[in-house]
Amino acid sequence: MTPFFRLLNRTSLVTQIVIGLLAGIALALLAPDVARDLAFLGKVFVSALKAVAPILVFILVMASIANHRHGQETHIRPILWLYLLGTFAAAVVAVVASMLFPSHLVLSAGDATLSAPGGITEVLQNLLLSAVDNPVNALLNANFIGVLTWAIGLGVALRHAGETTRTVVEDLSNGVTLIVRVVIRFAPLGIFGLVSATLAQSGLDALFGYLHLLAVLIGCMLFVALVMNPLIVFWKIRRNPYPLTLLCLRESGITAFFTRSSAANIPVNLALSERLGLHEDTYSVSIPLGATINMAGAAITITVLTLAAVHTLGIPVDLPTAVLLSVVAAVCACGASGVAGGSLLLIPLACSLFGIPSEIAMQVVAVGFIIGVLQDSAETALNSSTDVLFTAAACQAEERRGA
Repeated sequence: MTPFFRLLNRTSLVTQIVIGLLAGIALALLAPDVARDLAFLGKVFVSALKAVAPILVFILVMASIANHRHGQETHIRPILWLYLLGTFAAAVVAVVASMLFPSHLVLSAGDATLSAPGGITEVLQNLLLSAVDNPVNALLNANFIGVLTWAIGLGVALRHAGETTRTVVEDLSNGVTLIVRVVIRFAPLGIFGLVSATLAQSGLDALFGYLHLLAVLIGCMLFVALVMNPLIVFWKIRRNPYPLTLLCLRESGITAFFTRSSAANIPVNLALSERLGLHEDTYSVSIPLGATINMAGAAITITVLTLAAVHTLGIPVDLPTAVLLSVVAAVCACGASGVAGGSLLLIPLACSLFGIPSEIAMQVVAVGFIIGVLQDSAETALNSSTDVLFTAAACQAEERRGA
């Protein structure tokens, strides 16, 4: 067994997921009865995701706010506005694309009873009631709106705590992140069980549904990278944005695509900012901060997968609710975990807007892991390249204003 585990440690998670995906497809086609019996592997993986997601959102958001430095925003306010604008615009693009090209998934509703919200008023009422829920109850019942509300409140309060307390909170954040990494390491096995059982029960239609969903996701990310972001940069620098856009995609995006980690791509972005001659005091803060809060790709993932669940369940969506979803997706994206697939664990928060139970939302998360080999790579490439793109745009705009 020792050589086996050594080989397992040397094999990347992406490769393992691909192997699990292909093995699940092969088993469903060759031995469907056996594949149905292995459905419990997928159920265990989904249950683990369901268990870790609420505490992940609570601890990470609280720690991020509690350890944010006072006065930091005064140095990079224009870049922060670009980060927020870009993330919200990406969520809007995802809403429009999901309405034009709706995705339908194979989900098991179980015994859950669903009732569509009557409109924006009911959605806002449910949102407010969820926000004031008891924090322990919110964690137990996976009420992500309540979890997020208490995380923000405690994070703001702990900003005035002692250094030791904030260090403990940061250590808790690191511990929860480690647990999430361990759960995600079992993604290949869980995906093997999910894919094999789903295809054995539903045939190749489920596979075509995954491909359609992936096409919508990648299409949205390409549109944001090549159309929406250049428009934002042009508005900022008032000249052709494509030389800078393509440079950032080539120098930062390609590297991030293969590392699948915005945090790991920080040195690449810092070096690119230095080569572009940007202000060091600005990019030394904005690049690491952007790796945490500038998450256009995550906003797209959260929005598209949430609306895929909505369309699958036949829940109607009006325009005000779609706008609210864009805002929630942008806020969720800013709190996305730094681990691979971290944005997927925030999908239940967005799904709660439509009254979708956690059990079904976690099945959508599992679908996200199935297509995550390409989705997460493209998402990280968009996120990381946008960090340096918006930093450069803000710095060049300041230079033009000062000239």
